[in-house]
Amino acid sequence: MTDPISTASWSYSDAYVAEDEILSASRARAEEVGVVPIGPGGGAALRFLTSVIDARAVVEIGTGTGTSGLWMFRGMRADGILTTIDVEAEHQRLAKQTFTEDGIAPQRVRTIAGAALDVLPKLTDGHYDLVFVDGDKREYSAYLAEALRLLRPGGIVAFDNALWHNKVANPSERDEQTTAIRDLVKEVAKREDLVPLLIPMGDGLLVAKKIWLPEEA
Repeated sequence: MTDPISTASWSYSDAYVAEDEILSASRARAEEVGVVPIGPGGGAALRFLTSVIDARAVVEIGTGTGTSGLWMFRGMRADGILTTIDVEAEHQRLAKQTFTEDGIAPQRVRTIAGAALDVLPKLTDGHYDLVFVDGDKREYSAYLAEALRLLRPGGIVAFDNALWHNKVANPSERDEQTTAIRDLVKEVAKREDLVPLLIPMGDGLLVAKKIWLPEEA
């Protein structure tokens, strides 16, 4: 077996793709309002994923101040549209500021204020290329069910905080949020209609590709 990754190597890889002033400003706004955005490494992974699948339609659960949304915009097609959901309208106002500073046209952003599980059922089945989740951890399994309905075959679902402060890998940690994430990780690994990957970057990024199964024909 190889040696465990060191803290220095982890920090090096997480900061490998540098953030610019606009992303830094978004992080500063997040800190001011008590939001914890995805880390730089996770953001770079989202940009990579949206770029690889040439994403045109993306759903985000947890707008924050626009940090993750901006990373995804930078990988999406030039005409791509982000539908982003958050219970805090003020956070979405700050996210719009982030997007404006980066020159993203307003018509490419659809912000919806409300609880994700109230909003998601109103979105179109099989229409989206990627669903990114950074919402209530206790609802992660419910978000997965909605994401699978929303995604086209070949689409990707991604969950932030999949390692949840190093608690998920520790079976003695049994608080509600940790248990919910641990259950999600197990569920994704078992599903035959998903190709999963758990990336130990930042606070953990769980990604899975939706595949077509013959019985769906």
